[in-house]
Amino acid sequence: MAQIIKFGTDGWRAVIADDFTFVNLEKVALAAARYFKGHKKIRNGLVVGYDARFMSREFAEKTAEVIANAGIKVKLADSLVSTPMISL
Repeated sequence: MAQIIKFGTDGWRAVIADDFTFVNLEKVALAAARYFKGHKKIRNGLVVGYDARFMSREFAEKTAEVIANAGIKVKLADSLVSTPMISL
């Protein structure tokens, strides 16, 4: 049975290792890559960052890997960054 991934107003909220797994993360990252592939400025690539939460860096690395494998240039932060910094 397919697992439903739920998003709210603050994004994806799930329990790590329950609903927030590497398998589900790969699904979300691939969906994002497919969506952004049609953006007019995708040649600039995407930025992936992470914060101090548990396994945030590992999840960011997997996200960057999936997006890069979809043919999109990725810039992965090399240290902790806040969401506003990534948006900027």
